[in-house]
Amino acid sequence: MIQVILMVCSISSRAAPPKATKGCLLTCIIETLSILGFMIDITEDSHVHTNLCHHARGEMEEYVQAAIERGLRRLVFLEHLEADITYFESTWLTDDDFDYYHEEGQRLKGKYRENIEIALGVEVGYNPKGKEELLKRLSRHSWDRVGLSYHFLETGNGHLNMVSRKQENIDALDQFGVEKVICMYYGGLRQAVEDIPGNLLCHLDAVLRHHPSIQFTDEHERLIDDLLDAVARKNMAVEVNTSGYRLKNEPFPSRFFLNKAIKRGIPLVAGSDAHRPEDVGRYFDRLPGLVKNLG
Repeated sequence: MIQVILMVCSISSRAAPPKATKGCLLTCIIETLSILGFMIDITEDSHVHTNLCHHARGEMEEYVQAAIERGLRRLVFLEHLEADITYFESTWLTDDDFDYYHEEGQRLKGKYRENIEIALGVEVGYNPKGKEELLKRLSRHSWDRVGLSYHFLETGNGHLNMVSRKQENIDALDQFGVEKVICMYYGGLRQAVEDIPGNLLCHLDAVLRHHPSIQFTDEHERLIDDLLDAVARKNMAVEVNTSGYRLKNEPFPSRFFLNKAIKRGIPLVAGSDAHRPEDVGRYFDRLPGLVKNLG
């Protein structure tokens, strides 16, 4: 197969204009891999953040430039939207932030239209009590992609972040009850699929990701199956988040979850979850081998 890729790229490079971008060879390789039948389009990074969310760094344009440098065909910004959350820090955008986000996104679409396709998306963090506010804020703009996630669990004393690596969150969730938290997480994601008009499910296995001894029970697996059945009925995709390779040497979600998605015919979408420009498209070269061994 490597010989086929090199042959195609050799032909392509001879036909390329003298001022072709540095990423043209990578573009050729990943497009050839796609032609050869892999199930994940690794010419598109479908999940990047920027400094607008307060826990990433880098301007939107820096992410675009990084994606072009890596030879990507398409870049999807997927910034955080939350509603009615009581938490000690803000990790999401305000309405004013989203106004700027769309204004700057349109400028970048025009400036780089010859180099890359840019899409403006939103990662909606579900909140059962904030559904109407989420829908209202979503309606203020049009979106190229709507991802669904669920970060914050309501307690009697504000919210806890179910996907945090901070020890205070992990300890508090431990006290709340690990099995209960997991059930509420998948129940919340399942309701999000029904309530929010999304087309991508993010962070399928993020609940208590950093807990040292998390285990999924038969009840949890039943909830996961029910969630994925709903995702399939809604014609949504499931994200393959390559940030997992840095933490656990495998993507998020793990093969256990991805096999369930594939058996339901759910499309898989690659996202780096980049919080720095240099992380755009990270570990995408591992995805063809991953998909080959799934199912």
